[in-house]
Amino acid sequence: MLKHTAKRSGPAPQYHKIGEVARMVGMSATMLRSWERLGLIHPVRTDSSYRLYTSDDVARLKQARYLRKVRGLNAVAIAAQLGTKRNGSRRNVTSAASHDSIGPRLRQERLSKKKSLAEVAMAAEISVGFLSAIERSNMSASVGTLRKLARFYGMNVLDLFEHEDSTHPVVRKNERKALSGGAGVNMELLARGHTVLEPHLFRVAPGSGSGSAYSHEGEEFMYLMQGELEIRLGGEDYRLRAGDSMNFQSSTPHEWRNPGKRETVILWVNTPPTF
Repeated sequence: MLKHTAKRSGPAPQYHKIGEVARMVGMSATMLRSWERLGLIHPVRTDSSYRLYTSDDVARLKQARYLRKVRGLNAVAIAAQLGTKRNGSRRNVTSAASHDSIGPRLRQERLSKKKSLAEVAMAAEISVGFLSAIERSNMSASVGTLRKLARFYGMNVLDLFEHEDSTHPVVRKNERKALSGGAGVNMELLARGHTVLEPHLFRVAPGSGSGSAYSHEGEEFMYLMQGELEIRLGGEDYRLRAGDSMNFQSSTPHEWRNPGKRETVILWVNTPPTF
C-alpha cells in the first residue's frame, strides 16, 4: 500500500522498484538515493518504506545520467541544469532577470557559414548530439564551450547575445542583462553599449565552473566578493577566497570552478571586449 496517495482519474501510473530502475538507467542504487536527496526525483514510499519510481522519474534520471556521462557534470551541477522537483513538478532555477536563448543564433551562424554539425562539434570539442541540443535550446553550454564556439565563428561570446546600444551611464540592479554560462553559472552585465571594458557579475553554484579551459585576446581582472574559486592558469593552480583579487593575460588558457558549498560571486572585468 502506498503512503499519501491521492485518487486520480485515468489509468494508474506504472511503478518501478529501485533495483529495476538502477538497471534501466545504468547506475547504482546508491547514486539514485543521492540524487533523491538533491531533489531531482521524489519516489513514492510504501508502508514498508520501499521506494517506487514513476516513468517520469526514470526519464529524469536518464537525463541526469546523460549530463554526467557526456558533459561530465557533478550532481550539484546536474540539479542546477534540470531543476529540482517539488510536489512532482519541475522548479526552474533561474535568476530574477531573464536569460537569452542563444541556440537559434548558433544555428543561424552555422548555417550561414555552411558548416555541418560535425565540423562545429569537432572544433568545440563536444559531441554532435550535445551541439544539436544546444542549438535547439534543450541544453545550455558552459563558458568554455561558448568561448570555443564563438572563436570558431570569429566572434566574441557576447556577440552571441543581443546587444543593447543604450549609452546611459547607470545600470540599475533590476535592469542588468542576464546571460547563462551553462549549468550553475549565471553572468550579469554591469555596463551597456559598446565599452572598452566588459564588467560582469558572475554567480557560480557549488561544483559548477567553466567546464573546460579556454583563452582569448585581452586582459582580465577579478575580485571575489563571496565564496571560493579554484582557477587553473597556464598549468598553475590557485585558490581564491572572498576579498582576493587576480589579474592575468586572457591568452593564457584558464579554467575555473567553485569548490565550496555556497554560491561564489565574482566581479569580473575583461578588456578589450573579447570575452
